[in-house]
Amino acid sequence: MRAAFLGTPAAAVPALAALLDVADVPVVVTRPDRPRGRSGRPTPPAVKVSALEWGLRVVQPDTGAELGAALAAADLDVGVVVAYGRILRPDVLASTRVGFVNIHFSLLPRWRGPAPVERAILAGDDATGVTLMWLDEEMDTGPIIGAIETPIADDETGGSLTGRLSHLGAVLLADALPDFVAGSRHPADQIETGATHAAMLSRDEGRLDATLPADVLDRIVRALWPRPGAWVSAEGLRLKVLDSATTDDPTTLGMIAAVNGMPVLGTPEGGLALIQVQPEGGRPVAGPDWMNGRRGAAARVDP
Repeated sequence: MRAAFLGTPAAAVPALAALLDVADVPVVVTRPDRPRGRSGRPTPPAVKVSALEWGLRVVQPDTGAELGAALAAADLDVGVVVAYGRILRPDVLASTRVGFVNIHFSLLPRWRGPAPVERAILAGDDATGVTLMWLDEEMDTGPIIGAIETPIADDETGGSLTGRLSHLGAVLLADALPDFVAGSRHPADQIETGATHAAMLSRDEGRLDATLPADVLDRIVRALWPRPGAWVSAEGLRLKVLDSATTDDPTTLGMIAAVNGMPVLGTPEGGLALIQVQPEGGRPVAGPDWMNGRRGAAARVDP
């Protein structure tokens, strides 16, 4: 079996490793290097770094035409896509013998779209999973080849859940892909009932509104860590909230006040303990240290 791999971030690397166990991978496709940090130096994607370490051929096309040409020359049975970051054109989808499969980090048809992990946490879902599907020309609507379900822990963040799902996806790929390519495993059409859309996240969604219950705010902090991050505006300054927990300690609505040394944001239903924060223009610090820097003075949240 000859397979191309298309992926970009670190979450795609376990699937590439799993694919190498079951297929010959003549080409790995990833996005171009991008400037990062204050230096602006081009930084290679995680998939490129791993692929080169494993002696694989890497291509980084800028256009759909370049991508199609790279795949057409590889004589492929199948393409595997994991968080590649680009929609594949119909001619690209037709460039392999059996098409392309995608590892999606949700139990389809729930949470189709670019942010399934974060949306599952934000919604308070008890469980999620990974789905291996055959790619069609729509967004995450293709037939399902296989799936693995997993519970969402109460303290799970967007980052930690993505990491777990990336490894479950690798297990699913190694188990299901050979039989699918051989024709002994047949995909099942998705059921439209229950389909939801996981829209792209925005920075504004990370703003903690003190009029919402504490458990909702805690889900926002966890879901949006590490990107794009949660924050609260207090006294005209933005305070990033990196870690939090709900508390039943008495609080004042709309105020961040010390409770046993811990800054707690008062909400209509409980309080949100700010375990780790990052002041505007500063470094991450423990919540009590930030409170000590204010000499214990409470802060009012901006409307």
